[in-house]
Amino acid sequence: MNRLSTLAISSMTACLLAACGTTPPSIIEHATSARPILPATPTPSNGAIFQAAAYRPLFEDRRARLVGDMVTVTITESTSAVKNGANSGSRSGSLAVAMPGFLGRTGAISGTGSIANKFEDKEAATASNTFSGTMTATVVEVLPNGNLVISGEKQVAFDKATEYVRMSGVVSPDRIGTGNVVSSAYIADARIEYRTNSRIDKAEFMSQVARFFMSVMPL
Repeated sequence: MNRLSTLAISSMTACLLAACGTTPPSIIEHATSARPILPATPTPSNGAIFQAAAYRPLFEDRRARLVGDMVTVTITESTSAVKNGANSGSRSGSLAVAMPGFLGRTGAISGTGSIANKFEDKEAATASNTFSGTMTATVVEVLPNGNLVISGEKQVAFDKATEYVRMSGVVSPDRIGTGNVVSSAYIADARIEYRTNSRIDKAEFMSQVARFFMSVMPL
């Protein structure tokens, strides 16, 4: 085994070990949870029933409106795009030649010729994605206009692989329905992702690394 082969194997081993147990990168920019904001000063007890520190009107629904409140997001994302293109072109020409007798021959010598070029190019691209599910996010910030910045994360571990579902965005309280449920279609600046550190991702990564080294390693 030459030095280049040893270096390639060592690099692949190091990449494999580095990939084990790593958390997939995220497009979420906010913290995925927030605790309720505590009052600046302790509020004294006002009575047996009414407590100013934790007051909410009796007939008010429990709609999320404060930092730390929870919102259940129904993820219903579906995208589809189709692109078609075509180019074509053609060109043709002809040539006719006639001249009198040549080298003592009588009569005329004539000839014809033609040339034709044709070009045609077609392309088609189709993309379709569907992402559905349900997860609960936390209100991490209340904007001055009353809109809520929400963010959340869910991790599910299967055997030695972990799945990460993360989301963040801005939602209007008017779009939050009964049970604090809102559709992802009503979330502005939505960032929704599903990632995993399963062996499938590692196999794909190692396949790319192997192709690179196989292209430079002598056989």
